[in-house]
Amino acid sequence: MTTVAPAALQDYVGKSMGASDWFQIDQDRINGFADTTLDHQFIHVDPERAKDTPFGGTIAHGFLTLSLLPHLQTQMSEQVVPEGTQMAMNYGFDKIRFLAPVKTGARVRATAVLKDVTEKKPGQLLLTAEYTVEIEGESKPALIADWLVMYFV
Repeated sequence: MTTVAPAALQDYVGKSMGASDWFQIDQDRINGFADTTLDHQFIHVDPERAKDTPFGGTIAHGFLTLSLLPHLQTQMSEQVVPEGTQMAMNYGFDKIRFLAPVKTGARVRATAVLKDVTEKKPGQLLLTAEYTVEIEGESKPALIADWLVMYFV
């Protein structure tokens, strides 16, 4: 992670913030997510029944993959944060697209590019980054999302 003077953040727009480590999504994690969200659709939690689907087995919930972004982004070595940050808050998403299923046992990682920096009020900077969650060995990513984070400096 790199701290940057707020006035210099615009220099980082369009630049990569790095990549996370690979992270494996196993059936136990998928089952736990299903229990937490009460989403027990068979395609996620029933390996026998899911064998007969086009995926050949269970897949992770799209929202499970999305929910890993806070963990994955902490591993990005080139992530920029405004100097003097007191706290940061999830501000939401402008766009989320689930492009490919993550099969059980697959490994994913996130990459990000800073897209925009906006001063909402003095001391409040809204950063927008495009995150891509890649699936190891696959050409199509699991998801692409524009994530907004508000920094209080």
